[in-house]
Amino acid sequence: MAGVVVVGSANADLVVHVDRRPVGGETVTGSELTVTPGGKGSNQAIAAALLGADVAFLGCVGRDGYGDLLVSALAGAGADASGLGRVAAPTSVALITLTPDGENSIIVTAGANGQVTPDFLAVREHLWRDARLVVMQLEVPLDTVSYLAGRCREHGVRFLLNAAPAAPLGADVLAACDPLVVNQTEAAFLLGGDVPDQELVERLLGLGPASVVVTLGAAGAIAGTAAGQRFVQPAEAVERVVDTTGAGDAFVGGLATVLGRGGGLAEGLAHGARAAAVAVGSSGAAASYAGLKDLR
Repeated sequence: MAGVVVVGSANADLVVHVDRRPVGGETVTGSELTVTPGGKGSNQAIAAALLGADVAFLGCVGRDGYGDLLVSALAGAGADASGLGRVAAPTSVALITLTPDGENSIIVTAGANGQVTPDFLAVREHLWRDARLVVMQLEVPLDTVSYLAGRCREHGVRFLLNAAPAAPLGADVLAACDPLVVNQTEAAFLLGGDVPDQELVERLLGLGPASVVVTLGAAGAIAGTAAGQRFVQPAEAVERVVDTTGAGDAFVGGLATVLGRGGGLAEGLAHGARAAAVAVGSSGAAASYAGLKDLR
């Protein structure tokens, strides 16, 4: 039984580099198209596996070449993908434009990710119910998130929810989170508007999770627990930001690696920050994670 079970999305990332993003009605010329493994769930599983965690991934991909790409990427990183579903729907795709400053714009198709249903997880319960940590995101149906959050509470399994992309969450889901992981944009969505950084942790804890982590990009991360602990984690120094795609997933993978072996939140934040710094140093999402092996 894996110590960390990641449940969520698996995408093929179709990436084009552009000098600038087009405005409405405009066409710009981009680089050659590159295709790499992606999806928040798959990325987080790959990152944690490369960092040395005992990881299993549960999700769905199509019976197509993109699905083969993701199966290979998970296996190559050392993640257990025996719970991966190969379904009739096409593998989900993320369309990514990347500008020279390393920032990205992403559009994700639903595809096979929509097949990660409560029924899909129910028949695979033996693969996650004894995990030390279950990790999930919001690129699969929200009723599946609610189902798994509730089942983890019933089984006493620690539940880390990376609430991205932003979506409405019920009080029952928020109460299951330990931690809830969001960036500033996702935090503002949950709180109904922008909140000063110094108030984010307190306000998010007021929604019910046992602990929260807020990533602040180049400013690092802040975190806290309902028991009153507070943490500030500076970002790691980076010589040059090449591509921010997948950096947040690398952070979650680093955090999950520590929590999955019983470590504390402060150590998890530091490990996540180091992983994110590695990820922004080269192009791609999971494709930029090779250096994570050096952090073991």
